[in-house]
Amino acid sequence: MVTDIPDGGDVSRGTEVVAYEKPQPTAGIHRVAFVVFRQAARQAIYAPGWRSNFITRDLAECYGLGAPVAAAYFNCQREGSCGGRRYR
Repeated sequence: MVTDIPDGGDVSRGTEVVAYEKPQPTAGIHRVAFVVFRQAARQAIYAPGWRSNFITRDLAECYGLGAPVAAAYFNCQREGSCGGRRYR
């Protein structure tokens, strides 16, 4: 999670609160969403104590972030146990 990204969208100039971890599904299909909120001003936003079943709506409400301004969503699942993809 990155906060306080300045206008212009240079994420590297924001404050990293939680490091990115790639999806690591163990079984089944997993849903992943990246959600962008506009902060009215710089503010301290603290890392949540958990990642699984994280509720974005609760975070937005807690910090008064309002509705999302952008989002990206995808599904992922673990590859079969055949050793991964094989190319010819």
